[in-house]
Amino acid sequence: MDTAPGSHRTILVVEDDPAIRSFLKLALEFEGYAVLAASHGREALELLARTERPCLILLDLMMPVMNGWEFAEALRQDARLADTPVALVTAYVEDAKTFRGAQEVLRKPIDLDRLLGVVKRFCA
Repeated sequence: MDTAPGSHRTILVVEDDPAIRSFLKLALEFEGYAVLAASHGREALELLARTERPCLILLDLMMPVMNGWEFAEALRQDARLADTPVALVTAYVEDAKTFRGAQEVLRKPIDLDRLLGVVKRFCA
């Protein structure tokens, strides 16, 4: 069991597509989770600096301003957040193979049952 401090019911969604971000937020809130949402990596880092550590980060790879790889590198540099579980949410599964440190890869379009299974595994 994860003993790191943080919220076991809060998920951070980092996704530049507003429709996908909204879908994920609504679906997860319907399941009882608190959801933080950011449209790119820099915005996500700013959110993380002023909130508790989430139980899971759902991360897109291809985003403006700061992409998923850059965000993950910054995350690894922060001792408080370095071991936060990350699940990639991407249409570019081949690109995901170059990503270091993801616990899961969820392909777009998103299979809601699979997404909820991943979330339950990390946010029980």
